[in-house]
Amino acid sequence: SGCGKTTTLKMINRLIEPSSGEIIVNEINILDMNPVELRRRIGYVFQEIGLFPHMTIAENVGIVSKLVGWSKADINARVHELLILTGLPADEYAHKMPSELSGGQKQRVGVARALAARPEVMLMDEPFGALDPITRTGLQDEFKKLQKELGVTVIMVTHDLMEALILADHVAIMQEGKIVAMGTPKELLSKADNKYAEKLLDAPRQQSEKLAEILKKEDRK
Repeated sequence: SGCGKTTTLKMINRLIEPSSGEIIVNEINILDMNPVELRRRIGYVFQEIGLFPHMTIAENVGIVSKLVGWSKADINARVHELLILTGLPADEYAHKMPSELSGGQKQRVGVARALAARPEVMLMDEPFGALDPITRTGLQDEFKKLQKELGVTVIMVTHDLMEALILADHVAIMQEGKIVAMGTPKELLSKADNKYAEKLLDAPRQQSEKLAEILKKEDRK
């Protein structure tokens, strides 16, 4: 906590202006882009979800597309497509209100809304952190398949290192505002080249070893 993960996300879409350095999105410096236009090209999903309680699920998913000037027909088609992709068939969920959904279903709506305007980049801030373990694992698996299918670049913040190692193609470990280790999950697990990162990466190893030991004990009985 407090190492700058969420701040980094907010700098990417200029909710916080970077004080130095450069952030490049599709070969363009974000400081050379209109902040509003930039944010419309970047999806954002966060733990609290932030669905509008007075809007239906379809209206929540379609709100960004509406703001950027899509036609009603295009919005309806995109909403229908995304609800199916996120496991919420439109004929069953489009007219429901957020209060009628479970936590996992609301998170699916949040993902669908972030994808609605076909963003080039998607930012995710602890998107599965408030969910129970079963729902969380299921959504992680579904999201990984969805990300590969759509081909969108995703930058996700998480405190759960196991989640990062399972979901990511590349992982960056931060400490006190700096990236102290970065690489593929395999590269980091093989050698992190930083004491703090090694300590963090040792935790999932120890958990796996403890589970293996428990299973061995059960087999001996």
